Amino acid sequence: MPSNSHDTGYKLLFAHPQVVEDLLRGFIAEDWVGELDFSTLQRVNASFVAEDLRAREDDVIWRVRLRSRWLYVYLLIEFQSRVDPWMALRMLVYVGLLYQDLIRAGEVKTGDRLPAVFPLVLYNGGRRWTAVRELAELIEPVPAGLASYRPNQRYHVLEACAYEPQALAEDNVVADIIRLETSRYPQQLRQAVSRLAARLRAPEQASLRRAFTVWINRVVLRRLMPGQDIPEVGELKEIETMLAETVEEWTEQWKRQGLEQGRLEGLQQGLEQGLQQGLQEGEALLLARLLTRRFGPLDEATQQRLRSATRAQLERWAENLLQAAALEDVFRTD
Repeated sequence: MPSNSHDTGYKLLFAHPQVVEDLLRGFIAEDWVGELDFSTLQRVNASFVAEDLRAREDDVIWRVRLRSRWLYVYLLIEFQSRVDPWMALRMLVYVGLLYQDLIRAGEVKTGDRLPAVFPLVLYNGGRRWTAVRELAELIEPVPAGLASYRPNQRYHVLEACAYEPQALAEDNVVADIIRLETSRYPQQLRQAVSRLAARLRAPEQASLRRAFTVWINRVVLRRLMPGQDIPEVGELKEIETMLAETVEEWTEQWKRQGLEQGRLEGLQQGLEQGLQQGLQEGEALLLARLLTRRFGPLDEATQQRLRSATRAQLERWAENLLQAAALEDVFRTD
């Protein structure tokens, strides 16, 4: 599971309407997005409590006008690296809790229809999302007449690992989040921060700049350069300047760490190979002694055959020795 800093950093980012608007405009290729009035985006209090009394305070909920009615966008930020096969059921529960809260708060009154909800999972795991996205697929098949009573819930998944950084839009802050999240080298990170700093220069974007700065300081830099003493700065431009000054040093250190890791892995592989070779030579020597005791001195060809054999061959020949009447019976292949 992710660190609390990662969790808090994402919540800060998706607490800004520009991020939610760019998320829907840039990554949800569905017709209804074009009918949204993004000037009406409002953050919704998400203190919903399930029966087990666990608050869903980590989720982010917004509402926006779709024509004349509200559409609720339920953002479930999923940090775990393991895909949750029960996500469709979880989403059904969370959307139900949202509806209960809206009724309790008087947002939906008796006789009203419940508002539409768009459930979205933001997933930043390293492998693709494989869980089913329809609740009906988790329920066993039922007769046709019973199918109409079967609950259903669908959710959308945004997978960071599914996008190539070079294919992402240049004017979308969620695309910037993915670039930063997937940066593997200091130079890539520097380019992503420089692009972001150039685009978030307006005074009204100060809060969003600060959110990105906190997230980059506490999550992205520490992921890319673990164990480094990285000074925390207060502005994106300062991060860009720091990266410009230290990117060459960090790159060399990263290379040295990779080389040292490679040497350690090579040494370990060499030790394992040496151990296997020693075991094989010992088995060959033991089998040669047993054969000599049973059938007399071995000629050079037989000794060479034992020295060049694999462990599997030596084990099979040792089993054959138990019933062999002559030396050639030991080396039979049937």
